[in-house]
Amino acid sequence: MTTRCGYIAILGAPNAGKSTLLNHVTGSKIAIVTPKAQTTRNRILGIAVQKGAQMVFMDTPGIYNPREKFEKAMVASAFSGARDADIIMLLVDAQKGVCPNTKHVLERLGTYSCEKLLVLNKVDQVKKENLLVLTQELFAQGEFSQCFMISALTGEGVDALLAYLAQRLPEGPFLFPEDEMTDMPMRFLASEITREKLFMQLRQEMPYQIAVETEEWTEEEKKHGRQVTIRQVVYVRSESQKTIVIGKGGAMLKKIGEAARKELEKMLGCKVNLFLFVKVAANWKENRQFYEAIGLEW
Repeated sequence: MTTRCGYIAILGAPNAGKSTLLNHVTGSKIAIVTPKAQTTRNRILGIAVQKGAQMVFMDTPGIYNPREKFEKAMVASAFSGARDADIIMLLVDAQKGVCPNTKHVLERLGTYSCEKLLVLNKVDQVKKENLLVLTQELFAQGEFSQCFMISALTGEGVDALLAYLAQRLPEGPFLFPEDEMTDMPMRFLASEITREKLFMQLRQEMPYQIAVETEEWTEEEKKHGRQVTIRQVVYVRSESQKTIVIGKGGAMLKKIGEAARKELEKMLGCKVNLFLFVKVAANWKENRQFYEAIGLEW
């Protein structure tokens, strides 16, 4: 049987639904999802197998006009993922249309020689006549071989997209085991889950000033089954931020830790002991080690 395998980069503006789509096609929560923009910080791989084809999706940070060094590294990571791709999908929020950030992506797409697909997301919330106008506008600004209309949240139209991708990837052996859904280490995924809960609980700009690192991960076989103990550090940039994250009497940190622990137990299928510590690291966004740890270029 002839097999196919290749990389598919998902590019788009912040909050276009890239991480939601990645989680849907893999059938597992690989990337964290929040209502806030720029949640994804680095390139994340999600793997799906269909009809003899292994599709390696690259979820990338939302592309926008970056200002500081850390933001620039995130955007650079997105375009770096596109360089390695066999197919690039431009994911567009059909509700927002051609926003300035999408225009920025369109300007760069012409520099890539691989096949490019236009994928309109959240089409279940937009009138059909408006979708036609948006499609024409985008085709006039970029070279796309096909257009797909989907809802990453409900799965509408995703099967047709996957069927097309499975036929278009180059022939070759699978690059990953068939049952593997990501190449991301569990320690990283655990840190991301806690960061997601921080995003959901903290208001305004606070989550963007925070990083999470899994410092310790131990597994034991107990009488009633496997047990995982995880120790994580939440880095903030000031004492005032530390006070907010911990909350009155430790209430906020406890709430965040409880939500993260429950999701980790669901993901790992065993009891999890999660310990969170908050440390002030004013310059963590200027720490080369941190960039390298999450796969960003320094």
